[in-house]
Amino acid sequence: MSQTILVADDEPSILLSLQFLLQKAGYAVRVARNGEEVLQAVEEAVPDLIILDAMMPACSGYDVCQRLRAEARCRDVPIIMLTAKGRDIDREKGLALGASDYVTKPFSTRELVETVRRRLGAPQAAP
Repeated sequence: MSQTILVADDEPSILLSLQFLLQKAGYAVRVARNGEEVLQAVEEAVPDLIILDAMMPACSGYDVCQRLRAEARCRDVPIIMLTAKGRDIDREKGLALGASDYVTKPFSTRELVETVRRRLGAPQAAP
């Protein structure tokens, strides 16, 4: 069974490209378009890793990250924060709220997949 990644971004083109990229890399991918959808998706099934856009409407990635870290069943799930905000203070805020990694947009797809693999290991090949 392949590892599941929950990708959350309010930008449809980024969501689609990440979904394609990660599926091509061998992971199962679920998507969310805002913070509320992330919390709902995690309620249904805890993923192996979450890629979280920091700036989403209604409930920011920072808020979602903090809420997930407060739940025992999500405490150890790696969260990669994805954001256009590249300042050190933004990075420190994301990491302080519990993000495992912080990737700045625009990002290298290869680097993002390497970050995911570093957190999860290579996906298991289907027989």
